[in-house]
Amino acid sequence: MLLCPQGALVRLARRSTGQGLWAVLESDLLMPSMSASAADLRAEFEKQHFGAVEWKEPGVYVEEPGRIEHNTDYTLSALTSAEVPCVWAAGLNYRKHAEETNMEVPRFPTLFMKATSSLNGPFGDIKTPAVCNHEMDFEGELAVVIGKGGKDISVENAMDHVLGFTIAHDVSARRWQGRKGGGQWCRSKSFDTFLPLGPGIVPVGSLPDGGQSLRIQTTLSRPGAQEKVVQDSSTADLIFGVPELISFISQDTTLEPFTVILTGTPEGVGFTRDPPLFMEPGDVVTVSIEGLGTIRNRVA
Repeated sequence: MLLCPQGALVRLARRSTGQGLWAVLESDLLMPSMSASAADLRAEFEKQHFGAVEWKEPGVYVEEPGRIEHNTDYTLSALTSAEVPCVWAAGLNYRKHAEETNMEVPRFPTLFMKATSSLNGPFGDIKTPAVCNHEMDFEGELAVVIGKGGKDISVENAMDHVLGFTIAHDVSARRWQGRKGGGQWCRSKSFDTFLPLGPGIVPVGSLPDGGQSLRIQTTLSRPGAQEKVVQDSSTADLIFGVPELISFISQDTTLEPFTVILTGTPEGVGFTRDPPLFMEPGDVVTVSIEGLGTIRNRVA
């Protein structure tokens, strides 16, 4: 299984200082094993050779000569709230997901926001909040990272503003999404660690069909049980594609570099099942997207 593809931008940090930098993965990185721990996955990254890309400011990169070698001062890191100005998200943006929730296909994008403090690494633990009681649901998603900021961006020019695509897990607390949270979605999806993201940012030009028909799959593994595929779909089922979302959101609203846009989740989520299927401590959830790689997070 592909962990992260060649050419992806990956976020690294210096162990000694915490200073961040980007690097370009110089070859495909494969999953060492389906049972690999978070430490094993980080170690696989650290064994790779990277071409260094230092950043001067968010969204502006300068290639530097030299390579980052194994056993240096760098480790795989995650995007932080200091770097990401905003996280937009689309709800009910897959046709079959709208059908399984018995809701009408929206005429316009249904948007909400996630707190940037919910950002988590591609292999970090999803921590169960004390206020959540048997309600944490899985939502594997394609995410877009903005590279060039802008406002009132046209559909035709939208992809010029994209740095690349990555993988997201929009963890959702369903009671808080309903009566507990007053029916609005932001709170229920913004608890700490509720947004695993990564493992790299892949340029759209390297993806087939510009990423319009990528297979997206979510699996759930529970101790003592066989790993189960819970979502298996394609971005071809999106109601509003990436250009339409960027154009819609940017109407009189400036999109800053490093803004993250979650494009929605496909069918198969836990609360629509009979009986419902929610994540529990000890579970491991994997989200894979064709050409982008894999993120894997344990529920703690």
